Amino acid sequence: MVTTADQNLVRKFNTAVVLNTIRQHAPLSRAEVAKFTGLNRSTVSQIINTLLDRKLVQETTLQVDRIGRPGLLLELNPSGGFAIGIEIGVNFLSLVATDFLANVFWRQRLKSDARDNVDTILERAYEMTEIGLEKGTAAGLQPLGIGLGVPGLVDLRHGELMFAPNLGWAHVPMAKLWSQRFDLPVFVDNEAKAAAVGEYYFGKSRGINNFIFLNAGVGLGAGIMIDGKLFRGSHGFASEVGHMVMDKNGDLCGCGKRGCWETQVSPKAVIRRFQETLKQGVPSTVLLAADNDMDNIVFETIANAALQGDNAALIAMQEVGEQLGLGIANLINVFNPEMVILGGELNYASEILLPVVRQVISRYAINLETQDLIIAASAHGRDACVMGAVALVLDDILHEPKF
Repeated sequence: MVTTADQNLVRKFNTAVVLNTIRQHAPLSRAEVAKFTGLNRSTVSQIINTLLDRKLVQETTLQVDRIGRPGLLLELNPSGGFAIGIEIGVNFLSLVATDFLANVFWRQRLKSDARDNVDTILERAYEMTEIGLEKGTAAGLQPLGIGLGVPGLVDLRHGELMFAPNLGWAHVPMAKLWSQRFDLPVFVDNEAKAAAVGEYYFGKSRGINNFIFLNAGVGLGAGIMIDGKLFRGSHGFASEVGHMVMDKNGDLCGCGKRGCWETQVSPKAVIRRFQETLKQGVPSTVLLAADNDMDNIVFETIANAALQGDNAALIAMQEVGEQLGLGIANLINVFNPEMVILGGELNYASEILLPVVRQVISRYAINLETQDLIIAASAHGRDACVMGAVALVLDDILHEPKF
């Protein structure tokens, strides 16, 4: 005997299948939805009518099929609601508000100080969120939820930030705090994993089920997609590739170990290598732009100088690119991905870094593993994580419709 609960489960599953089919193949007719999904036409019609009522789907151009029957084509409705995506970085806060198709209609990015306490930083993020919600509501949209990307280990079951080494935070109940504050669904994930989901939905890796996303900022994280699902490991903490020890006598990392990969390839590593190059007597225009004070040198300045042919900047970028390529080659040998995507701050210098990375990979990765391999910069640059946070909200609706 089929219970009501079973019927509801089947209905939700079928609704998710229809929604994702429309997302992936729109515009298409009801008959085409039935063909793609394998569901009968009456079931598809009932689901689509519900989706139309909920404004998650809209009818668009009239199409006449091969035997002359007219029908309206279907697509996701951008006015189906709006999502808030937030990245809590080590030294910044970033927020975007998007419609149901992830079109950004408002954004804000503010500097923050990792030395501030948790409450101070969260309060600023709350204020940004309140403005974003006001903007969406003023546009006549319904809020769908809030996605948070954070730089650390996340307990997905409880939405808790377990440990953020570069912030010094531990056991922060993010989902609970935000849901209590805003009374909306809240989704929390590691920044790199969130960015990987965003890239999968509306970035370079659409339609690619096996890829590695590297997110570089103060630290280095990864999102590893295997067969269309994030690889999370036994406790959900997998893909902390930035803490692979590459040099046991190397620089001290925020996690407490020495020689982690992120100490070799982060923007901070670029600055450190650039300063060492200057001390060796290599001339550069960057120091003049920093008022001859090495402490004023920032990553973006070095990247811009390298793009303009500055020798010292190019040397620093080359060295970091080699270390980046070596670590990526190891990951390729383990996971055999179809694509590797570079995101975050290092994306800013991808024009210089990617050729170096490709050369190193060709030397150290197994040749068979690199056949047809694509190495690319993120579609969203430094917004990769906030767009991924939006994807966390939309992913829940697309796979777990609450109606």
